[in-house]
Amino acid sequence: MTKIIFMGTPAFSVPILESLITAGYEVAAVVTQPDRPVGRKKIITPTPVKEAALKHNLLVLQPEKISGSPEMEKIKELAPDLLITAAFGQFLPEKLLQVPKLGAINVHASLLPKYRGGAPVHYAIMEGESKTGVTIMEMIKKMDAGGIFSQQEIAITKQDDVGTMFEKLSQVGKELLLKTLPKIISGELKPIPQDEANVTFSPNISREQEAIDWEKTAEEVDNQVRGMHPWPVAFTTYKGTRWKIFRVTPLEEETTAVPGTIVTRNKKALHIACGGGTVVAIDELQPAGKAKQTIQAFLNGSGQIVSEGQLVG
Repeated sequence: MTKIIFMGTPAFSVPILESLITAGYEVAAVVTQPDRPVGRKKIITPTPVKEAALKHNLLVLQPEKISGSPEMEKIKELAPDLLITAAFGQFLPEKLLQVPKLGAINVHASLLPKYRGGAPVHYAIMEGESKTGVTIMEMIKKMDAGGIFSQQEIAITKQDDVGTMFEKLSQVGKELLLKTLPKIISGELKPIPQDEANVTFSPNISREQEAIDWEKTAEEVDNQVRGMHPWPVAFTTYKGTRWKIFRVTPLEEETTAVPGTIVTRNKKALHIACGGGTVVAIDELQPAGKAKQTIQAFLNGSGQIVSEGQLVG
């Protein structure tokens, strides 16, 4: 039986872990991020992967930093055949990659060499891609640069956001991994080097990137909002206060107004001018100090002060 150490953290990783258990692989330990404070009340919360691992009575390791940690020594002691990662969230040192007999592989949520890095799903949506996918790849010292064992594409629709795509990609990832693993273990499948000429990157989202640039077209603003929903959430400002923007709809109408201008405001709609003469409707938002709400609830409540001709951003 192949002995595996699994490393993952968010909900995306859970179906992948559980598929390995169901398929009969020996998961000797699960490595995940430490419990963190969550929400306004800062309640210390375990990761989704930890919760899943404990349900299966698996050994859980939670290093603050894996390199040089007691948890890394424990992994060495367990002498795994394979190290499998899926959105673990830490860079793995080369000494750790050398531990497993059959190597270390990663379930990466993009069609490598596109979107190496920590936020591949966010960038695929923000860049207006029509498809993304999952890559099963070998892990080497350089981030997401190892050879490719297998890939599977999946469409991105205009209704998709980061949340829906992670759910879809998680299912694709678990199925692709189970198809690919036997061939990796037997040595039948060898990794194919990535084409370095086509490499793009997806570093973690910065605070600056969360701010909506109204000079973008309505479609690009929609891509940005969906590419940050449900986290970290795009925002704009109005009279010095922040509005988190959760949903928008690009409209067919055109305008000559300066981007960021409120061009329509009634009891049911708030339309804002974007770049290229395009217009977007705000569907769902959260004004500072308030709960998330529909645009109708906002306009008939705290948004009554908003009027046409005013600027946002």
